[in-house]
Amino acid sequence: MFALDFPGLTDASILKSIAIPLLIFGARVTDVSLGTLRTVFVSQGAKKWAAALGFLEILIWLTVISYIFQNLTNPANYLAYAAGFGTGNYVGLWLEERLARGLVAVTTITNRDAAPLIQHLREENFGLTSVSARGSTGRVRLILSIIRRKQLDHLRGIIEEYNPKAFISVQPVRSVSKELQPRFDPARRLFEPFAWRKEK
Repeated sequence: MFALDFPGLTDASILKSIAIPLLIFGARVTDVSLGTLRTVFVSQGAKKWAAALGFLEILIWLTVISYIFQNLTNPANYLAYAAGFGTGNYVGLWLEERLARGLVAVTTITNRDAAPLIQHLREENFGLTSVSARGSTGRVRLILSIIRRKQLDHLRGIIEEYNPKAFISVQPVRSVSKELQPRFDPARRLFEPFAWRKEK
């Protein structure tokens, strides 16, 4: 049997040169992802969640920085830090899309007769308000609805099926009064925390 022997390299040094960059990469992905989610919770006024995520985020970040300062001679640590930051942004946005927390205000503008669409939305248990208005091309109908973000794709699908050219505006909502809370089916509310795990 032949054995390769490289001067200055030991099992411990090889493990250190591989394990530490991997640790930095994984930790950076985690803390940047938490930072992205924390920003979302701050915008929604979820103070406790924002504080908890902020604590974990800075704790992980300080740990990563300490490892880098202890190993300034290894360029792989810097590459792992940068790669973890970029990957963490992607993962954080992906998690935010999957969680789809909070409420959004959806405004739909259509120049068609909106009665069938309004009826359909009410049958789907969407709360809404509709008003008549006049646009640059004539009479239009404005349909306003506040829904959970998890319902946005379903609502958009109904609207686009009715009128693919309808104008749809979506704005985040930080809070609403109790009277304006969207109406939901009890069974859907019960299983809603697990909905983000389901495949589309």
